[in-house]
Amino acid sequence: MRAVEIQEYGGPEVLRVVEAEVPAPGAGQVSIDVAYAGVNFADLKARADGYRVPALPFVPGLEVSGRVRALGAGVTGLAVGQEVAALTQGGAYADVVVADAVTVFPLPPGVDLRTGATLPTVLPTAYALIHTVGRLQPGETVLVQGAAGGVGTVLGQLASAAGAGAVYGVVSSAAKAEYARGHGYDEVFITSSTDPSFAKEVREATDGRGVDLALDPVGGETLRASLDSLAPFGRLVSFGNASGAQPWQVGQPDLYPLALSVSGFSILTLAQTSPTELRTLTERAFQTVVDGVVSLPVTAEFALPDAAEAHRLMGTRTSTGKLLLRAHDTDGATELA
Repeated sequence: MRAVEIQEYGGPEVLRVVEAEVPAPGAGQVSIDVAYAGVNFADLKARADGYRVPALPFVPGLEVSGRVRALGAGVTGLAVGQEVAALTQGGAYADVVVADAVTVFPLPPGVDLRTGATLPTVLPTAYALIHTVGRLQPGETVLVQGAAGGVGTVLGQLASAAGAGAVYGVVSSAAKAEYARGHGYDEVFITSSTDPSFAKEVREATDGRGVDLALDPVGGETLRASLDSLAPFGRLVSFGNASGAQPWQVGQPDLYPLALSVSGFSILTLAQTSPTELRTLTERAFQTVVDGVVSLPVTAEFALPDAAEAHRLMGTRTSTGKLLLRAHDTDGATELA
């Protein structure tokens, strides 16, 4: 089978297509014939910096859709040939991948394989940020960093559907702002990582009060500005560190004056520490697609051997929505939005 492998860290050019043995599932695992694999920023960090890479060579990729190829010992509730989506610990950039059965989810009725590949990381993350960790209440205001990205696209829709009083986004370009406004955002601020000045704009938009919930995947100075944007009793959830800044710290002097709270979320960590909770969360999140509450547009897809091109596009920080790799023999990229 084909697999896209990292043999050394570096730019997109280090992604190499190799012939590999078809993996067999162990106890409690499932092998999947991959139809599509999602491309995530964590894949870029794995390629460049070794993020969550146990050893080289390594096949990146955290989410797939496809059909069950084989069941390992002790697996129940799944069947060979069944269409599924899965969260993996890596290995998704391949024709066949192995995943723990607890993170393999039957596709709901009406959800095709292409749509299914957009769901395993993005949708449960967004659902948790709004409902489980963020605990958004009707009438509250929300601020989202990266509003035009995969998670941001879903966050805007979920927040709006949950009755948010206003949904504010932060993006890096006018094109991204226009895209975000089409996915649940009432107002979008344009800023840069070197000048995260949106806190002042947020205050002006909220008549000086600030927002009730801020969701930040960037870290560094951007996270600090998100904290500065909070209203009394406001909540900040960190769910990434795309800036690559040193791990942030928040202390009593930051929290006491306005009775603020700070929390964190990582779907990959939850998959390791509490897969049962992840499964419950994911099933609830998937239902929002079935109910038509949210959709996640695929804005570009690439043939599996063109994974480097997908990484280049995402690395420009100009992409919106979701990028996919398709694991079948077609050439080139398809721009869809």
